[in-house]
Amino acid sequence: MTTLGRARGADCAAFFTQGLVFISLTTRLPDVRERWDLGEVALSLILLMMVVLAGVGSVIAERAARSNDSALVLRAGLLLMVVAVPCLVLAPAFAFFVVGMAVYGVALGVVDATTNMQAVALEHRYGRTILPSFHGMWTVGGIVGSLITLSTSSLSLSWAALVALVPLTVAFAPFLPRDRGADLPAAATPSVVPWRPLLLVGAALVLFYMVDTAAATWGPTYLADEFDTPSGLVALATLPYLVASGAMRLAGDRLAARHGPVALLRSGALVAFGALGVIVLAPTWPVAVLGFTVLGLGVATIAPLSFSAAAVLAGGADLTGAARQARVDAVIARFNQFNYVGALVGSVLTGLAGAGSLRVGFAVPMVLVLALVPLAKAFAPAPAPAPPQAGISAQ
Repeated sequence: MTTLGRARGADCAAFFTQGLVFISLTTRLPDVRERWDLGEVALSLILLMMVVLAGVGSVIAERAARSNDSALVLRAGLLLMVVAVPCLVLAPAFAFFVVGMAVYGVALGVVDATTNMQAVALEHRYGRTILPSFHGMWTVGGIVGSLITLSTSSLSLSWAALVALVPLTVAFAPFLPRDRGADLPAAATPSVVPWRPLLLVGAALVLFYMVDTAAATWGPTYLADEFDTPSGLVALATLPYLVASGAMRLAGDRLAARHGPVALLRSGALVAFGALGVIVLAPTWPVAVLGFTVLGLGVATIAPLSFSAAAVLAGGADLTGAARQARVDAVIARFNQFNYVGALVGSVLTGLAGAGSLRVGFAVPMVLVLALVPLAKAFAPAPAPAPPQAGISAQ
């Protein structure tokens, strides 16, 4: 395997790790709420803190990547996660739990930003769309995380600390190094970036994370509170959603080449609207699970296509090589902030609006997801990624 192939495998492993840890924790939220006797509002505020600090982590990643290799910053984020996870699940007191959530929030932002920095750099080297498959590995990790929760639902929350072994291992993988001389003065980095089209693409990313975070964060609680769902099966709100999403993302590279991003986004938005309607109106928990499954199909390709479009817009035609990579890294870290705006809407607003009933909470993303239909035109026309650099084999 070439150096490029090893770097692609390493970043896939990092995406997998991010998904595994995040879903392992969110599917345990009903246990967390019970352990610390938290209501929907209190849990929403804790999630708000985590999301805000994830945004801080993304800013840290942007600034660190100006003078450091994004591979190095990614390793630091993974190691920070190794510290955070045991802290929050083994906390002997509520204050330790809050500190663990705070540290995890920062780590989440750093890893989110740097995994996407690595992915768009690799996409540029390969000269074709490959972002969906990277995000597909995040989903595969989430599926494994859901299976872990299902298989250990009878065990105490403290067993979840073992998932910290995964980021500890992946932190030492061979990520893609930056070309020498890739640093770019901070003032020059955003000066020629077309921010207006980036904002439109970013709005689509907000809508995706609004839906995705609502499903991942509140889906298990929705099944537990609104239906007579067996306690060991509440993670089924997340698992089928992730399986459907993962299958669509792993096929996304070919679908994007065949149908284009505009068609994928518009059809996905309509599917997502219908699926959320099924969730809101579900008479029984199996029907709600069906709704979450179809929802995964509808929204799967939004995030990877958004990052891919952002990288193309950020790269432009005025820079090449190392300087282009530095500017794209900085813009991707800033673009990643849209992730947390969507997470705020999805996790916090859904919880607050659904304080009386989460059916009302899920009606919020159901309505807002339709905005993807007009936003889809911002994804086309888009220039093809640059061809592979001379002397580099893309295997």
